[in-house]
Amino acid sequence: MTGAALAVTLGAGGLAAAGTPAAYAATASDRVVKLPISSYSAIAVDSAHERVYVSDNNRGRYDNRGVIAVYDFQGHAVTTLPTDTRVSGLALSEDGGTLYAAERARIVKYDSVTLKTTGATNVYEEACGRELAVSGGKAWWTTQPAAYVSECTDARSDLDALVGGALQRTGWNAKGRLDLEAAPGDAKRFFMGQEASAAEPDPFLASFDASGDNPVRDAARRFADAEGKGALQLKDLAVSADGKRVAVADAAYGTRLLNADDLSDAATAYQALPEGAKGSAVAFGGDGTYVARGAAASGSTADLLVQPADPADGVTPFEFAFEGPLDGDRVVPRGLDWSKDGKRLFAVTTNAAGNEYWMHIIQPPAAQYDSRFTGTLTTAPSKPVVGEPLGIRGRLELDGPAPAEPVKVAAVRKDADGTQEVAAAKVAADGSFTVLDVPDRLGEATYTLRFLGDITHRPAEDVTVTVDVAKAPTTVELTAPAEATRADGVEITGRLTGQGRALPAGIDLKVTRTDRFGTTGELTAAPVAADGTFRIRDLPGKRGRTLYTVSYEGDALHEGSSAGATVKITA
Repeated sequence: MTGAALAVTLGAGGLAAAGTPAAYAATASDRVVKLPISSYSAIAVDSAHERVYVSDNNRGRYDNRGVIAVYDFQGHAVTTLPTDTRVSGLALSEDGGTLYAAERARIVKYDSVTLKTTGATNVYEEACGRELAVSGGKAWWTTQPAAYVSECTDARSDLDALVGGALQRTGWNAKGRLDLEAAPGDAKRFFMGQEASAAEPDPFLASFDASGDNPVRDAARRFADAEGKGALQLKDLAVSADGKRVAVADAAYGTRLLNADDLSDAATAYQALPEGAKGSAVAFGGDGTYVARGAAASGSTADLLVQPADPADGVTPFEFAFEGPLDGDRVVPRGLDWSKDGKRLFAVTTNAAGNEYWMHIIQPPAAQYDSRFTGTLTTAPSKPVVGEPLGIRGRLELDGPAPAEPVKVAAVRKDADGTQEVAAAKVAADGSFTVLDVPDRLGEATYTLRFLGDITHRPAEDVTVTVDVAKAPTTVELTAPAEATRADGVEITGRLTGQGRALPAGIDLKVTRTDRFGTTGELTAAPVAADGTFRIRDLPGKRGRTLYTVSYEGDALHEGSSAGATVKITA
């Protein structure tokens, strides 16, 4: 879902990448894996062996065991690595030969070729999940020995290490959760950020020299101003491929770009995330070309932006919106990682409840183009009624080449009962589409139509149309004789029909008789059978033209109706 070139130009309607390898553009795709996990901890990408590791610390919540799910770069499951206790942090050694996994009371090492354990070190037990990073040839991790999970937000975190195969407590600690991120290559440096909590309203970000057996802090920064505003709301950290920049996913700010040497603001910042999106993740491409910025957003607001790592390029990012059971709804914190060559982005998403997870394996296209809804939405019928099909017609315009497969427009209906998804509509070759729905409640209903984008098109801005849903009409039909005698009486038959929902059972129709003198009297009500038919019998007392009127007063979902029949009464 990105381009893959150093030189990028804004072409007609899209972000065109100059110098992109043809094979790269040809294989642009977004493959999605539904992860067999109920919680998410970490992701690690092994480019040498083309494997992706995802840890779930709550899969076996009844026996306190976790699991590490292993996939290849095409999304096929390779295996699962069960763990003795809950598992959280994951990290690969600098040479890629060892996978480190942080369990509740152990740091376990796996051979990245055989996926067999090669050792485990007992460590201080934790209750909140660990962050894990490898730098300077050593594994570094956090430990929060809280008594209960509810204490994790404010519980003390310690920084521990594996030095020469032995556990070492570094002495560094702070309140609340700490996030760790190692600088790439042999930089022998890692960064530690503190998540905000009631115990620490102005959290810090710090850099550590990891070349020795003990970490040495150098640069550090807090972000709140003199009035306490602007404090860091940390969700993720990332270090650029050259080690010169640190990107911070900040739920309040968006994406902060800092100079790695002193953590000052970079001269040029990334543009703001789309309105309504809150930063949740960030990752630099392994080749240094691109940065991916994840967010939590709703509807067609982008959850993922991919753009050149250098913000001075100033080009429009690739934007992707995730919504619904095929994609998840938002990018999870710490849920982005790249292959080393920068050709694949791995993005973990979750649903609104945070109990289902997806992994997108994204191979970027050479360009991404704009999309938009054009013209005015129309409805048919123009006055919708409860229980009857309603068509919403519109047109979607896509820049760039035509999609290989028809795209779809999603829709939601909002009424007094809440928000309900409506079946998506395919877009025809000419851009036209019709969203179909059957409204089931009276009153105002607002339909929001969305195009969430695809691998080569950015999401379109939502459009809405509001309709007033009325009661469905009914009809009373009568069959009556032209003449009848007072002796034989009058027999009238009829049928009551209604549009929309089925008419309720047990309907009694009101029947009145008006003679030639204008005298009106109410007769016995006419019961309506299950098939809508009814029968009326009467013995009129006067001769002359007599009007029989049959009325239905309506119900909660149907309008009332009536019909009349005139019969000449003779002696």
